[in-house]
Amino acid sequence: MENFKLLKIEDSLKKSLQKMNFTKPTPIQGMAIPAALEGKDILGTAQTGTGKTLAFSIPLINKLILDKNAFALVMCPTRELATQVMDAIKSIISDKINIKSALLIGGESMQKQLRQLGNRSRIIVGTPGRINDHLKRKSLNLSATKYLVLDETDRMLDMGFTPQIEMILKFVPKDHQTLLFSATLPQNILRISDRYLNKPERISTGATSVPIAKIKQETLQVFKENKYDELIDQFLARKGSILVFVKTKRGADKMVKKLKEEGHSADAIHGDLRQSKRDRVISSFRKGLKRILIATDVAARGLDIPLIQHVINYDLPQVPEDYIHRIGRTARAGSEGSALTFLTPDDRIMWNLINKLIDPNFKLAPSGLRRSSKNKRGGKGPKNKKRKFREEKKFSFKDKRKSFEKKRTGKSERNDKKKDFSFKKKSFVKRRIDISEKSQKKKDTDFKFKKKFFKNKDSKLSGFTNNPKYFGKKPSETPSKDGERKSFRFKGKKKFKSRNSRPKNFTFKKHNKKRR
Repeated sequence: MENFKLLKIEDSLKKSLQKMNFTKPTPIQGMAIPAALEGKDILGTAQTGTGKTLAFSIPLINKLILDKNAFALVMCPTRELATQVMDAIKSIISDKINIKSALLIGGESMQKQLRQLGNRSRIIVGTPGRINDHLKRKSLNLSATKYLVLDETDRMLDMGFTPQIEMILKFVPKDHQTLLFSATLPQNILRISDRYLNKPERISTGATSVPIAKIKQETLQVFKENKYDELIDQFLARKGSILVFVKTKRGADKMVKKLKEEGHSADAIHGDLRQSKRDRVISSFRKGLKRILIATDVAARGLDIPLIQHVINYDLPQVPEDYIHRIGRTARAGSEGSALTFLTPDDRIMWNLINKLIDPNFKLAPSGLRRSSKNKRGGKGPKNKKRKFREEKKFSFKDKRKSFEKKRTGKSERNDKKKDFSFKKKSFVKRRIDISEKSQKKKDTDFKFKKKFFKNKDSKLSGFTNNPKYFGKKPSETPSKDGERKSFRFKGKKKFKSRNSRPKNFTFKKHNKKRR
């Protein structure tokens, strides 16, 4: 098929395609549209940016024009892609066609979606999660669905939507046409196609794992700490809009904050943003109000912005397939674009996997780091031990004899030292005797000091007594002889023989226990 005019479709749809200036179809459109118009199930694979949306939208609208009671359901992995598909379908539907549609995605008002469904919307575009919510509420009826589209199916399965897709397909009648489109064709998609597609026509345009030829791919080897400075240099060197891919949501927000502080026109898009905010970010980037868009992999698939001239992989993706989808955001619909990838020493393994995906015959280049590490390990290996053993073998008998004699002389010197030590031990005994004599002298000096203390007349004895006659008594003037201890005995000890003879005014002084 060389022209849209040759298609066997309704005149109202042909006119709306002419208004949109759709004249020459892309390869996927030229192969998929005629087969879909015949009512066949399709299993289509093509690179991103090749016009898959229009390939299933034209047969979908044509079928709904012919069958006034038929409904169509289109499932997409992300809100952005669902919104994009809805915009593409609405652009084709003219006033004469008059088919109502409903967009069922998360992050938007449920009441708004209920109103759209209440107006008998015959085209339903949405994400699996929100479609399931409406089915549980019984606000969505899929019993009249005649046309089912699974767009970017590989992405939906990667995101874990398999149980939800299978639940939705239970509500869809068996008598319907299914179009399954995917950028890649892994084993799980083939299983789904065997289960839900009826004798599908296999349509493939080009290798799915090879990027578009018009994308100029470049790599830049940098260290982690220099990545941001290098990114700024790239912003200054390049002209036009730039899409930068980072690993995390937090990393995207931090980078945008930093860029705005430095005066750059930038915004971020990731999964944590509300749908209204995501729509505003995309529309401002599409209109050219923002030059730089920092994104996580949520924007890697289905984001169709013709203005994107450069894609920069600031961080490598977690999955090798996502690299192809990332750089597929540029060079859309036949235009040219460039893709730059920052490579740090830590990215070597992932980069090899990406190259292996693009080119199955790719061989890993032997890295210098590996060779050096092996040599280092070899130094401590068994070879070194053998070398050591050989060197020991070379050791002559004469050298051994010399070493033996040295050892003997060493032992004799030790014995001499021992003898000296025993001699010193005797002197140590003498020293002990001297120390004992010194201690004896010290005792004598202490005794003399005590004698002097007792000789002192002014010295008073401290203590407590209960003898009333002692108070005010003068100390005895009789000098005590040297070496004799002074005895402090009360003379009137035997005076009080009975209690009656004690003086009545006598009282005991209380002893303070705390005082010592």
